[in-house]
Amino acid sequence: MGGLFEVSPRQKSGTSMPNRRARVLHTKTLYEGSVFSVRQDRIAEPGGIVVTRDIVVHRGSVVLLPIFPDGSILLVRQYRHALGTSLWELVAGRVEAGESRPAAARRELIEETGYTARRVHQILELFPSPGFVTERMWVFAATGLQRGLAQPEEDERIRCRKFSLGALEKMIRRGSLHDAKSVAAILFHSRFQK
Repeated sequence: MGGLFEVSPRQKSGTSMPNRRARVLHTKTLYEGSVFSVRQDRIAEPGGIVVTRDIVVHRGSVVLLPIFPDGSILLVRQYRHALGTSLWELVAGRVEAGESRPAAARRELIEETGYTARRVHQILELFPSPGFVTERMWVFAATGLQRGLAQPEEDERIRCRKFSLGALEKMIRRGSLHDAKSVAAILFHSRFQK
C-alpha cells in the first residue's frame, strides 16, 4: 500500500502539504431554524484561493445500536419526508441544548421504541457529511434492554423490528438498507464489537 499524500491544483502528485486551516474572512447567518442553521463563510484557503462556503450548523445527534442478548438488533421504520419514503434505520435523534450525549441516547431510545437500557456506551463517532455540515453523530451500543411504552413525538409514526445481525449484513450487501449511519454502525459492530 502507498503512503498518504495530498494533491491540489498547484501541487505535483505525491508531494506532502502541511495540514493548515482556512482563514475566515467574513461570515453571515442565512437561516436559523429549530434543528439547524445555515451560515455562509467567505474564506481564504491555505493555498490563498478565496471561496464561499455554505455551512449547515447542527448541534449533533446520537445513534443507538440496541442489542438484545441473542445478538439481534432493534431497528425502526419511519417516514422521511425529504426522501418521500420510509426507511429502516437505527434509533437516532438530536442532542438538546444542555443535554449530555448518554442522556440524549437514553431519551431517544424510550421515545422511539419504549425500551430502556441498563447500559449505553459510546462505540463510534461519525461526521455524516463533513464537506458542509458541522453535525457529529455519536453512536452508542445499548444493552440490558427492557420493554416499556414508546413516547414518540407528535409527528413520528414508528414501527420497530428486531433483526439478526446476519439479516442486517445481507440487507447491506443487497443494498436494501439505505441509511448511512445505520450501515456504518452495524458494520462497525459486526466487524469490531461482536
